[in-house]
Amino acid sequence: MPDRTVADAWRAVVSVLQRARNAQRRRDRDRRPLARAVTAAICGLAGLMIIISAMNSQGTDLRPARNTDLVSLVQSQSRHNAELTSRLTALRQEVDGMAARSDEQSDLHPDLSRQSRRVGLTPVSGPAVSVTLDDAPSSVAANGIEPDLLVVHQEDIQAVVNALWSGGAEAMTIQGQRVISTTAVKCVGNTVVLHGIPYGPPYRISAIGNQARLHASLAQSEPIQIYQQYVESYGLVFREKAEPKVHFPAHEGSTELAYAEPYVPFASRRR
Repeated sequence: MPDRTVADAWRAVVSVLQRARNAQRRRDRDRRPLARAVTAAICGLAGLMIIISAMNSQGTDLRPARNTDLVSLVQSQSRHNAELTSRLTALRQEVDGMAARSDEQSDLHPDLSRQSRRVGLTPVSGPAVSVTLDDAPSSVAANGIEPDLLVVHQEDIQAVVNALWSGGAEAMTIQGQRVISTTAVKCVGNTVVLHGIPYGPPYRISAIGNQARLHASLAQSEPIQIYQQYVESYGLVFREKAEPKVHFPAHEGSTELAYAEPYVPFASRRR
């Protein structure tokens, strides 16, 4: 009795398989030749693309991380800008030296030397006040605070620069670069670009001048007072320090003004 049951089950399985095979044959006969040709062409094209991609990649990733490429590009361009700046500075010093030799007997030579110091083309030393700005700690961002409120912006750096100039600064640097009349502080992503070179926080602004006047000007600046509120609330950094003597290098790079626009007062972001 068990043998017959097994045989019957086997015959049932065979019957189901035969019916499935017959149904598939009927479907194949009903399919149009064009449809079968299109399917075969698509499969062949997909296989060809896979083969070509494998040959071109040669074992490498055809879509590397774009962020890595951008970082490498920025670093490479920054090095190139620094090299061009050094070359330009050397050429300008050579031209200035030739002009000085030709004008040594001129009454204008002392005045030219004074103006060169004022515009930042010669190194200077003296007592200074330095301000350091930095983003809030990363732990603060976990509290659901808008990230834009936790980082140093271009206008924050500009507020410190303006306050120091108003306090009678005789010379200034940002991140060690000499500030001149054509210097622009530009925010690009989470970095600040100065003379074509990107810098990340912390940002250090130093000014040579009367230290008491510089401190007083920083304390009286309304934009800095607003920034200080965010220092208290979210942990942004504002450090102010008097230094007995610092040395500022001469400006390196171009002094030409590419373009200018009329000054328009802007509303502070932190109002």
